[in-house]
Amino acid sequence: MAEKEPPPVAGLLLAAGGGRRLGGRPKALLPHRGRPLVEHAAGVLRAAGCARVHVVLGAGAEAVRERAELGGCVLVENPDWADGMGSSLRAGLDSLAGTGARAALVSLVDQPGIGPEAVGRVRAAYANEASLVSAVYDGVRGHPVLLGAAHWAGIAATATGDRGARAYLREHERAITLVECGDVARPYDIDTEADLVHLE
Repeated sequence: MAEKEPPPVAGLLLAAGGGRRLGGRPKALLPHRGRPLVEHAAGVLRAAGCARVHVVLGAGAEAVRERAELGGCVLVENPDWADGMGSSLRAGLDSLAGTGARAALVSLVDQPGIGPEAVGRVRAAYANEASLVSAVYDGVRGHPVLLGAAHWAGIAATATGDRGARAYLREHERAITLVECGDVARPYDIDTEADLVHLE
C-alpha cells in the first residue's frame, strides 16, 4: 500500500507589524544575518516542513516585496494591519481557505530565537482538523501555535486588537496539546530598541 501523504499543515507567518516601539520601523524589514527578518522567519517555517507558507504583510508591504526574497511564499496584504495582530491572523486564515490546508502553523516575524527544531516539534503534533497545539517554554504557552481548520471560524470571530487567537485558546485550553520547546528555542520578541541586541 502506498504511503499516505503527510498532513497538509501550512505555515502562516504574521509579519505586518509597524514596530511602533521601534520608531515605526516595520519589523519584517529589520536586518538579521544580512537579510530582512521576514526572510529568516519564512525560511524557518520551510525548514520545519511547511511546503506552503503564507506571509501576512502590512506596514511597509511594498518595501518588503521589493527587498525580501520570498519566492514560493503566498504574500497576503492586510490593509487593516494597524488594528493589531488579530486582523493579520484573520487575513492569514482567510487566505488559506480553499487551499486544502487542514491546519495553520502560526509564527511571528519578531521571534528569531525560535528556530526550525521548535517549529517542527509543534508541526509534528498535528493529528487532524480539530488539532490545537502550542509551544510552551518552561511551561509557559507561546508561539508557534498550530490551529486546526475546524477552529478557524471561531478564532476569526474572536481575533481582535492585539490578542490574535489568545481569547479562543483560553476558552479551549483543555483541548490544547502542549509541546515543550524551552530546551531548543528562546521566545523573546523584538519590540523595543533594547531588543535589537538579539538580531545578528
